[in-house]
Amino acid sequence: MTDTQDSTQAADAAEPARAGSAPTRRSLIGWGGAGLALGAAAAGGAVAMTRVGNDVDPAGAETGAAVPFHGPHQAGIATAVQDRLHFAAFDVKTDDRAAFVQLLKDWTQAAARMTAGHTVGEGAYGGLAEAPPDDTGEALGLKPSRLTLTIGFGPSLFEKFDLADRRPEALVALPKFPGDNLDKARSDGDLCIQACADDPQVAVHAIRNLARIGFGKVAIRWSQLGFGKTSSTTPDAQTPRNLMGFKDGTRNIAGTETERLKKFVWTDAKDNGEKAAWMTGGSYLVARRIRMNIETWDRTPLQEQEDIFGRDKGEGAPVGKAKEHDKPFLKAMKPDAHVRLAHPDSNDGITILRRGYSFTDGTDGLGRLEAGLFFLAYMRDVRKGFIPLQRRLSASDALNEYIQHVSSAVFAVPPGVRDKDDWWGRALFSKEV
Repeated sequence: MTDTQDSTQAADAAEPARAGSAPTRRSLIGWGGAGLALGAAAAGGAVAMTRVGNDVDPAGAETGAAVPFHGPHQAGIATAVQDRLHFAAFDVKTDDRAAFVQLLKDWTQAAARMTAGHTVGEGAYGGLAEAPPDDTGEALGLKPSRLTLTIGFGPSLFEKFDLADRRPEALVALPKFPGDNLDKARSDGDLCIQACADDPQVAVHAIRNLARIGFGKVAIRWSQLGFGKTSSTTPDAQTPRNLMGFKDGTRNIAGTETERLKKFVWTDAKDNGEKAAWMTGGSYLVARRIRMNIETWDRTPLQEQEDIFGRDKGEGAPVGKAKEHDKPFLKAMKPDAHVRLAHPDSNDGITILRRGYSFTDGTDGLGRLEAGLFFLAYMRDVRKGFIPLQRRLSASDALNEYIQHVSSAVFAVPPGVRDKDDWWGRALFSKEV
């Protein structure tokens, strides 16, 4: 958990074209073709997309609007943060490079359709009775709900397909930090898909269908559902609260702050060099599942809670200030206050874009709530962003008494799919395929 930044970018919209090499349902082995429209389209109207420049207007958050899929950056990063999350990390089960590339193409086509509010392939019904439907059907009649799908590639993927010479130097394994208690079964992954939407069923539908399309080639290693965004990329909106009841991510990067995104989130040619030029316009994602000791926290006096964060619980104002967005006087806070330690002014300007979510996963068998923060942060370089920041926090943050990092992963997030002929990872794989 850090009191830093967050944001997301949308891009040009285009109706996805059918991949020429993708098999169809009528061959009984795959999916493809023109699907049935959902949401507004199902009612006879066009899918609504509200745009401000290259970003989807946050006002569209309540309308079920579609976020454009195509553009220079992947949606789901600087995009106005949606209310729900389904995050999945996958293991690759095939060593057939061509088959994996075809999967990326099929996934891209399916993602473009689902984010526009359409079914996958030929839809959930009306096709051959002897074949499984192309779409699982649980999102029929639902609006697009600002669904975004964002893909990332883990360090291990570069080993599986002999891509070591194209692995970015910034894609490093995270060190073990003090206090980490990581579950290996819920950490890492060859690749990930982040599905964000305002309707949880829309997000789950997306992951479910991508996993179904990938059957035999990939398998879900671990996944996480999230609710109640804990940071925002729309600073004019109310700052969300985490499960400890405090506003989180006050100084997050806004999706409209082009220069800050360029400085702290998007990679450029100088960052990547010749071997990783395919990452230009991309970003790096750190995912951490942070368990909160809710029962202990709930018994902590209010003043102590506020001292731990360095903000008051009601307004969210920094110590000694009246309003949440007042410039904090860090020295007025206790030396181990979370805000003081995480603030860019305490870390040589380190800034990351946050879009984490709360989670509750039942109980731990001892009567304690299995709950916390699923931390998601995007940055230009993991070595210069998350790693030094987390080293500082893990060493002396007063909040450490109440939290524990229990899973961890890092991914290289490639640039966006530019048009209907492009596909996820094309720049990484195309030279040799």
